Amino acid sequence: MKRLLLLLPLLAALLFPAPPCPVSATDGRYAVCVQDVWFYAGENEEEKLFLVPDTYYVRVLEEGEIYSTVEYLTDDPPYKKLLGYCRTDQLLFVDFIPVRPYLRKQITVSYTLPGSGSLDDAFSTVERTFVYYGDRYENGQLYLYVLLDGTFGYIPASAPPEYEHNTDYLTSTSGDGDEGTEPPSADEGIGATQIVVICLACAAAVAIVIILMRGKQKPGGEQQEF
Repeated sequence: MKRLLLLLPLLAALLFPAPPCPVSATDGRYAVCVQDVWFYAGENEEEKLFLVPDTYYVRVLEEGEIYSTVEYLTDDPPYKKLLGYCRTDQLLFVDFIPVRPYLRKQITVSYTLPGSGSLDDAFSTVERTFVYYGDRYENGQLYLYVLLDGTFGYIPASAPPEYEHNTDYLTSTSGDGDEGTEPPSADEGIGATQIVVICLACAAAVAIVIILMRGKQKPGGEQQEF
């Protein structure tokens, strides 16, 4: 009998496995910036820095009613984490960790020094490589918000850089699927795999109980008590 009592928790664990633990929220939530989402240095419209590259993400540290505290990119040289704000109503929150949350892009710009065409043109052009964060237009001129040697600033450009767009948020947030079909819910029943597991667990439970009920035979054919 004691053995049977000790095995009851094991049988319960087989028949009713514990639910999976939820993903920890200590790392903050991610939100995708689908189009024209500003990154702000402060919580007001006068502190716009740049437009976050379309379809890339910010990590939301604190969600506010109007502005949310966010960060963009990571401290991974030459990249540098940037803390700031985005308007909450412009963010599309997701419930997963994106594979490619930030655009990691560097751009190289060539500068022609004054006095080119002199005796030695070897150093008439200088190239510098910047980390690209986003862009903005000011009085019709495009400016790129960049990082160079630990310093943030703007450089003029004739066109924004090209980059690959994310699409992972579309299948996770749109809810679109095959016409006339819906994803199964937990209330619709259990899957085939779960049925097989439960059947095997039940068979094992019955076998254990039969073995325990038989017990060891004492001399004379009497059963041993537990």
